Amino acid sequence: MDVVELIKRHEGYSQSVYRCTAGRQTIGFGRNLDDVGISREEAEWLLERDIERAIGSLRTEPYWLDLSDVRQAVLIDMVFNLGWGGFAKFARLRMALGRRDWDAASNEMRDSAWFKQVGNRSQRLCVMMRSGLWPA
Repeated sequence: MDVVELIKRHEGYSQSVYRCTAGRQTIGFGRNLDDVGISREEAEWLLERDIERAIGSLRTEPYWLDLSDVRQAVLIDMVFNLGWGGFAKFARLRMALGRRDWDAASNEMRDSAWFKQVGNRSQRLCVMMRSGLWPA
């Protein structure tokens, strides 16, 4: 045994945030989010894993490989934001992507509760979907 195993044994693991006995928000193997939080490097690492997970879900879509990098980035951003379950509900968007109908895809994005909820993000993504260009 080493110190890592000892702490793991004492703390246990939690995938979700919980309140420890001292009332602090905690996650993982006792990470005190209230007092310690996460570093920028840790946040970057988590973001990279979340992007990988989003790409893994999107790779199952028949149109995925035919999309430009910009349009793939739009969908990655949407899956990151909505989760796969939320994105999967965009059936007409997904059909438009299969037809390579960028105007219809952008319109389907605009015609959603998500569009109204996320403000500038959704507007920017719609423009990117329609144009196939990175924002200025």
